[in-house]
Amino acid sequence: MRIRKRLFVSLLGISLLVLTGMAVAAWHLVVNRDLPLYNMILGILGGFLLVVTVVVGLGLAGLVLTLWRDKTYPSLQNLMLVTTNLLFPVALVLGRAVGISVDTIKSSFIEVNNQLVGMRIRHVPPEEVLILAPHCLQDSGCKYKITLDVHNCRRCGRCPVNDLHNIADKYQVKLVIATGGTLARRLVQQIRPRAIVAIACERDLTSGIQDTNPLPVLGVLNIRPEGPCFNTNVNLGKVEEAVKSFLAGSRRPVDLRDTL
Repeated sequence: MRIRKRLFVSLLGISLLVLTGMAVAAWHLVVNRDLPLYNMILGILGGFLLVVTVVVGLGLAGLVLTLWRDKTYPSLQNLMLVTTNLLFPVALVLGRAVGISVDTIKSSFIEVNNQLVGMRIRHVPPEEVLILAPHCLQDSGCKYKITLDVHNCRRCGRCPVNDLHNIADKYQVKLVIATGGTLARRLVQQIRPRAIVAIACERDLTSGIQDTNPLPVLGVLNIRPEGPCFNTNVNLGKVEEAVKSFLAGSRRPVDLRDTL
């Protein structure tokens, strides 16, 4: 533990020195504008920003064309991914500034993701498809712990977990229940599926989709009649439709409206 603490503190110190050096260098350049290096550094920074702008612009154009024409552009896939990762945090800030809720923005992101995934779906064998569900789908009064072993479920039908078992059994796909993002990521790393049907709230779905890129994930929002993380529900038809999309290898876009 002493080594770990020293390592972290050392990295903090180095980071502080780097930031201090950058601040001093920037101040020095501003004060001494007649230095020969001044224009060169400004030119490098300007060129870098120009390249970033072009890359992001191409990625955004590819994203708009993909969604508008319902057609994939393989050469722009990486640029679209870079653009999404760079602009998504900015979109959240701008949305909140004009009064749009974070959940609304994230729900829109999930819909975009589902359309993009749906357009590039390829056939996946059943054993490599994973249904990843949150523990809040389980009835709060149930005494059987299913996060360690989903087969501890007694299939009583009091909550949607039994129905998810039925879907998993019907199509011979895997089903796991996670208590949160950390466990979900660990389960994905252990199982190593080729495709995921994820059920969660806007926050967890968004982070999960970003964390597992480029693994295809179709997201289905859970339904929260009693509030978040407590006795939630899910549109089982949408879950089954997403599973069938991966198995058939054909376009089957998932409707994320949170209605039963």
